[in-house]
Amino acid sequence: MTQPAEKAYYRFVVLFFNCLLTFGSYFCFDIPSVLQDQFQGNLTCSNATVSNGTVDCVLGLGMDPEEYNLLYAIYAWTNALVVIMAGFLIDKLGNRFGVFLFSFLCVLGSSLFALGSHFKGTPYLLPLMLTGRLLFGSGNGSLTIVQNRITAFWFRGKELALAFGLTLAFSRLGSVLNFFLTQRFEEKYGMQWTLWGGAVLCVLGFASAVLVSALDKVGMKQLGLDGAIREESRKVRIQDVKLLSLRYWLLVLTIMFFYNGIFPFIADASKFIQDKYDGYSQKEAAYVAGAVYDSSLVLSACVGILIDYVGLRGVFALACALLTLPVFGLLAFTFVAPLVSTIWLGITYSFAAASMWPSIPLVVPQATLGTAMGLATSIQMVGIGLSNLVVGQILGAKSSETKIPLWRWQRMMIFMLANTVSCIVTAVLLNIVDHRQGGLLNKTSKRSGQAEEESDREPLHPGEEEHHEEEEEDRAARSPSVNS
Repeated sequence: MTQPAEKAYYRFVVLFFNCLLTFGSYFCFDIPSVLQDQFQGNLTCSNATVSNGTVDCVLGLGMDPEEYNLLYAIYAWTNALVVIMAGFLIDKLGNRFGVFLFSFLCVLGSSLFALGSHFKGTPYLLPLMLTGRLLFGSGNGSLTIVQNRITAFWFRGKELALAFGLTLAFSRLGSVLNFFLTQRFEEKYGMQWTLWGGAVLCVLGFASAVLVSALDKVGMKQLGLDGAIREESRKVRIQDVKLLSLRYWLLVLTIMFFYNGIFPFIADASKFIQDKYDGYSQKEAAYVAGAVYDSSLVLSACVGILIDYVGLRGVFALACALLTLPVFGLLAFTFVAPLVSTIWLGITYSFAAASMWPSIPLVVPQATLGTAMGLATSIQMVGIGLSNLVVGQILGAKSSETKIPLWRWQRMMIFMLANTVSCIVTAVLLNIVDHRQGGLLNKTSKRSGQAEEESDREPLHPGEEEHHEEEEEDRAARSPSVNS
């Protein structure tokens, strides 16, 4: 009798709750971007001037640009440090351990971040909010690894890119709703309640963790794989990092350089649009900046289906980098409507996410996938953290500058261009190495599916398989033949 876990509907139910794991945390992540004026606003408006009937002052937390960008940098740095060990622990202790621990850290970190806003004007504000972002970063980056590991297990050799695309779409739905709703919510209820609302959404992620954990456990037992996966997990060693291929490392660098141009830009995009382009209110600028996520939300599933059907992941990765170059060129050197650039960036981002991240399970064994994902996320976050610090330095540290000079914004966009050029270089090298090693990443869909199954059967330590074969031969030699 066919078990429920063997049917298609079961893995898509797992996928649905797996997608909800990061919905709330992605909503929380970019709240500072939408409320950048409030984070960098004045503590008081006693000396405010009135122009055209409006008060030229924004009440806020009193952060300068460097402190504001530090909120994003510490998130990235924490990810970089934590996710390596988190990935290894997930490989050793399993998905269920990881999903509970890291979703709880998201709740704790977002709650502490919201609590920090109550200490406006005191020396405790920045340390509390940075500690909250630190804990939140420890949870969210690692939770994404568990999420990807669960997705890779249930959809390997099936609708892998579609599953990754839907996961991204749900995460980006949180980001999109943040850009559409947070500003309105803040105007009505204030910053403190807005931040606490984000923390409540992280509680939704913890509830989803309970459900996906139960479904994963039941499904593995029905498939008879629970014991086999635990056995493979016991073999995982930290030294296995040395077994990861050159193709894997080039793929990771390609991801890092591409995302260096995405997240640091979005963090300051709302302020950039208001400073460079005339006629944009804070709310309108947030909508335009959020178009990056709007595009990826709409396209992610369709792009996933396309890549599952076509394959050619390495080619798509290179094409994404090439097509991203004009985006930062337009933002740096022209006054073309910013919505054109943000939608364009969202499209290339959708293709990059659906082609790059699902390629990692193809080039590493299933037993070390958590470690490999952790390393990839760590390196990505190191790059993003450095980029946030560089952007903070480029934009300056004086909060008295209501409007940041355009030459500073232009330098920031040139820095984004440099990261995109680096992404193109690593993507070219990735395709060359992949071609020399059999072209696994650029195989068409049918051959790619076969390759996924073959990569899953690869031994964790090559010597173990040879030793096992020798034992089998020796045992056969000592046993009487059936036909004798």
